Amino acid sequence: QVQLVESGGGLVQPGGSLRLTCAASGFTFSKYAMSWVRQAPGKGLEWVSSINTDGSNTGYADSVKGRFTISRDNAKNTLYLQMNSLKSEDTAVYHCTKHGEAPKGQGTQVTVSS
Repeated sequence: QVQLVESGGGLVQPGGSLRLTCAASGFTFSKYAMSWVRQAPGKGLEWVSSINTDGSNTGYADSVKGRFTISRDNAKNTLYLQMNSLKSEDTAVYHCTKHGEAPKGQGTQVTVSS
């Protein structure tokens, strides 16, 4: 079955960086556009970024544009999110998804705090 396992979250100070990783299995990863979404405490899901099948096209929410970079390695069935210049408002559980689908996994917690 489809599995998407996120990792790489943690506690980081404002201005710091983290790299999230999503290991995909159970489907042909290279055939699907992928996305990162997040859910902050007490709030709904927020789209963060998407990438097309070969990585040649990406999109970002205005709130993260210029700070986050999405990428993928189809040979490794892995999706990444490089997050720089983190802000307290980036605190959330981050999920990777097939583009347009709801999160399936536990996600990874990112906490930005001094």
